[in-house]
Amino acid sequence: MASRIGGGFVCITKPKMRPESGHGRGGRARFQRVLWSCYPRGVTILEVINKTTPYFEKQGIESPRLTIELLLAHLLKKKRLQLYLEFERDLDETTLEALRGMVKRRVAGEPLQYITGEAEFCGLRLMVDKRVLIPRPETELLVETVVGRLKAESGERKTAVKIVDVGTGSGCIAIALAKRLPGAEITAVDVSREALDVARGNAALHQLEKNIRFLESDLLEVLPDSLRVDAIVSNPPYIADGEMAKLPKEVRDFEPARALTAGEDGLKVIRRLVMNARRFLSPSGFMALELGAGQRPAVEDFFGQQGYEVVEVVKDLQGHERVIVAQPRK
Repeated sequence: MASRIGGGFVCITKPKMRPESGHGRGGRARFQRVLWSCYPRGVTILEVINKTTPYFEKQGIESPRLTIELLLAHLLKKKRLQLYLEFERDLDETTLEALRGMVKRRVAGEPLQYITGEAEFCGLRLMVDKRVLIPRPETELLVETVVGRLKAESGERKTAVKIVDVGTGSGCIAIALAKRLPGAEITAVDVSREALDVARGNAALHQLEKNIRFLESDLLEVLPDSLRVDAIVSNPPYIADGEMAKLPKEVRDFEPARALTAGEDGLKVIRRLVMNARRFLSPSGFMALELGAGQRPAVEDFFGQQGYEVVEVVKDLQGHERVIVAQPRK
C-alpha cells in the first residue's frame, strides 16, 4: 500500500489486521514499518547503502557497509566496485523487496556467504550453502603449504603427484590444489553425501571434474589398501564439543556442526585420521592438517606416538599455529 508523506516520499507499508492499543487512532489499523518502508521515489543505490549501513552497525553486523555493498552487488549481478559507478541508479520495488529479505536473513545471523550462495577461496569463486562449511582464509595456508612442499619435491618425482583431501566439504582444498598442481591425481572424500554434491558442483564450475575423484567415506575407510599417495591433506573438525556454544551465532546456528566439533578436546577426528593414514603414504609422503589455536602440542605429541616426525608448523596472521606437517619416521 502506498501513501503520501512529507517531502515527496512514498511509504510502502503493510497494514496489520488488528490494531494495537496505544497506537491506533479512530480504530484505524496501525501500519508496520519495515526496513526501507519509506524512501524517496526512485531510491538510489547510494541511498540504500547510506540507510542500511547504520542499521547493520546498530545490529552488530561486522563490516556493515561492505556487507550491504556485497548484497547489492550479488543482487544486481555486478562487481562490488561497479556499484560506485552507478550510485545514482534507481532501484525498483522488486529489487528492494528482494534486498529486504536478504537484509533480514543477515540480521538474523545467517552468514553472508549462505545468503549470496558463494564464497571466495584462493582466488576461486565457490558455491556454498548450509550443507558445507564456509571456506576460511586460514585454510588457504594449508593449500599454500602443501603446494610449496610438493613443488619443491617435483624434480625427484617421476609419476603424477597423488593427494587425498579428507573431509572435502565444498571441495575448496581439492579444487585449489588441482588448479595449482595441474596433472595431480586428487581423491576427495567426505562422510556427507550432501557435501559431496556441493563439491562436485564446484569442480564442474571450474572444469575440474576429470581431475578430482570424489568418494563418500568416513575418513579413509573406502580407500583401497593398494593406494599410495604423496600427501594426505585435511581441515578436519577440531572444535571441542563444549566450545560450540561459545562460537559466534553465524557459525553456531548455521554451519554444519558435524564439520566443526570433534569430541571433548576437539581432537577426536584428528586422532582417528593420524592412526589410519600411514599405510596410505608413500615413503616420502606427508600429512598436512589445519589445527585450532593451542592444539599444536597435543597433536605433535600424538604424531610422535604414531611414529611421525613433525617437519613444519605454519602460523596464521594472528600468530596461531594453524598448519602442521608430519612425515613417518624412516
